[in-house]
Parts: sequence; structure tokens; C-alpha cells
Amino acid sequence: MSENRVTYKTAEEALAVIKSGDRVFIQGSAATPQFLIRKLAERADELRNVELVSITTYGEFPVAEERYKDSFFINSLFVSANVRDAVNSGRGDYTPIFLSEIPHLFRSGILPLDVAIVHVSPPDRHGYCSLGVSVDVTREAVLSAKHVIAQVNPQMPRTHGDGLIHVKRFDVLVEVDEALPEVDYSLRITSKEEAIAKYIAEMVEDGATLQMGIGAIPDAVLGSLTNHKELGIHTEMMSNGVMQLVEKGVITNEHKYRHPGRIATGFIVGNRKLYDFVDDNPLILMQRTDYVNDVTIIRSNQKVTAINSAIEIDLTGQVVADTIGYHQFSGIGGQMDFIRGAALSPGGKPIIALPSVTNKGISRITPLINEGAAVTTTRAHVHYVVTEYGVAYLYGKNLRQRAKALINIAHPDHRERLEQEAYKRYGYI
Repeated sequence: MSENRVTYKTAEEALAVIKSGDRVFIQGSAATPQFLIRKLAERADELRNVELVSITTYGEFPVAEERYKDSFFINSLFVSANVRDAVNSGRGDYTPIFLSEIPHLFRSGILPLDVAIVHVSPPDRHGYCSLGVSVDVTREAVLSAKHVIAQVNPQMPRTHGDGLIHVKRFDVLVEVDEALPEVDYSLRITSKEEAIAKYIAEMVEDGATLQMGIGAIPDAVLGSLTNHKELGIHTEMMSNGVMQLVEKGVITNEHKYRHPGRIATGFIVGNRKLYDFVDDNPLILMQRTDYVNDVTIIRSNQKVTAINSAIEIDLTGQVVADTIGYHQFSGIGGQMDFIRGAALSPGGKPIIALPSVTNKGISRITPLINEGAAVTTTRAHVHYVVTEYGVAYLYGKNLRQRAKALINIAHPDHRERLEQEAYKRYGYI
């Protein structure tokens, strides 16, 4: 198929289909279609109560601003920084959901979509565009929405896997040439993250299959694995650190049962070098999250080591990873999917990692979770907890044993208080 046979329209023409009361999906991650979002904001005076559904979005997101509160309502399935204020101030809300189950919301009609706005690579000679760095829940949104608007960008990598969509599936195409958002979590690594990474690196076995969450700790761990051998990747999210280990020959994927020799992921966030690395690279297999995050699929690989962060954990092992008190900070995402999948994997290790204190010196290991906070991962699912002071293994331990193990990896300044609280609750530890 020749690209000159594809008809493009202006953003104004494409977005005219959106009307008041519609539910509109917006692709997220580094594929957030910023140009079309800016143009949608320009229609604010014409629209009322348009519900915008998305997972993590990056870059400009003007539709979430206070001045547009009557026009757009943010229904976030994973809260990111650019919509956090809207979600927590009444201009939006958060839908608790596992990342693995979001495609089902669209497919089943539980969350029907009127319009989907996506960001794709130009069509190839066969007429196929790629969803690029964000296949995750987007593929199902494209297949389920009544009307699909595609922002076509030559700077979007063409990736292999589930993200190839024929141009005929799109109702309208808008041509742009715009850089993708870039993120480098390694710039946020401090001595605390380095200490945590060292403990985790010692737990990672050669031949393990890794899942890494988002943030400085996962990137610090990847940077500590340079002396490991024959690692594999099956993860919802891929960052710069994975690319660097591939280049060093550490990641070979040779021991994976699912997709041996290839990296399986749902979305990609990093710098331009990473986006160029994944472009038309058969090593990278982009997959929808109802597959890559499926516990049955995850557990079929051996030695799955899942590394995820937390905001706080109480002395029984309950993990809070998406709320700070009543404040919705992020989302459930895929943490539970991979924590459970790793636990069921032969030789697997589900790991929760967090600094022992906040930037204000408040202990992240707490007697009780903070008022208003929500449990992301239950105490029955937690095996390993890591801070910069060590590793606590909770699986198979009773409540008193758990409390003692967690106090041992708490910040020294808070251990006495935690012991006193544990004594009040259990009588002894």
C-alpha cells in the first residue's frame, strides 16, 4: 500500500466527531498524543462533560486544567503527575483496576468507548501502522471504540507484536511530526536507591526473568546487574536500563518459556536512544496487558523476579503503593499481577522495595497504614520486602514474626517506636 493513498485531515476536522457527554480514550505512556490533546482543549467552549479515560500519560495535558472543568472530566485508570490535581480536586476520579483487566472493561462494554485517540507510526507498504511504545490497553481501545482518531507521527517507533493495526481500522488520520516525551528515572537515584538495589541484585539469580516497575529503584536495580548472566525480561514496562543490559550481553532471554530470545513488554518509557533501539527491532515484542500481565502467562516462566515499589507498608505486611492517605497518587497498575505471578513461578521472587523513610524523615514502615490509604498488595501476597537496611522475608511468618522482620529493616531512628507499637498490639515480638 502506498502511503500517498492515505487521506489525512486537520486536527480540527478529526476532533469534530467528539460531542458533549462522550467517553474518549486517550493513549498514554510515551505515546500520549500531545498535539491532539492540545487541539481538543481548544474545543473546550463547545463541549461539556466529556469523559477522558487513560492510564499513565506524559507531557502536556491541558484538558485537565481547572479552567476546563466543565468541559472535561478525567477518569484515570492510573494517575500520573499531569492529572493528579484534577483527580484529587473533583475534576476527575480514579477507577481502581488491575492493568491486566483494563482491556476487558473496554471489550465487555463495562466501560464503552465512543472515541479513541491514539498515536501511531506511519503506515508501512502493507498499510499497517504501529501503536509504537504503548500497546498495553490501547489495542483493545482501538478495537472497541466506535470511532478511532490516529495521530500519525514519523517519530513514533514501529514496534513488533500486538500493536500492528491496519490503517483501515482508523476512521481519521492526522499527520504530525512531534518528539515523544522522554523520561530518565536514573537521574532520581540516590544513595538509598543504590543500597536497595545492591540487596536486590544479590537476590537475582542468573537465568532469572525480570519484571521491573516504574521509578528510580527499578532503574537502580538494572544498573546493579551488569555482572549477571542470561537474564530475561517479561514486564509491563521497559526503560533505559533494560536496553543497557541488552547491549552488555546480560539480557539474552534464553531461559524463558514464553517467547524465548525476546523481550516481552506492554509499554516503553525512556529517552530517544531507547525509542530508536526498539524501532523495527524484532527483539522487542510489544503485547497487550491482558496477556503480558496475565498471572498464568507470568508464572510459566521460571525464576520470575518481580521488583515493585511502595509508598508504605504496615507491620503486618500490607502494602500501600498508590495512595498517600486520602490522596490518590498513582494506581494499582500491574503490581498485583506480577507479585502473584512471581510467587507462583518456579523459583520466583516477588519483591517490594522502598526507602525506609520519606524525604521528610517519616517512616515508611508503619504500625498501621495511614488513614485514608488503600491497600494495593495484600499481606498474604507479600514475600520479600527490601529497604536500604536489608531484606525482610515475610512469607510463612505469623504476625509477630512479620513485625519483627520489618522493624529490623526500618530506619534506626524509628525502630524503638515501632517496637513499642508492636508490643501494644501483640504483647511481645
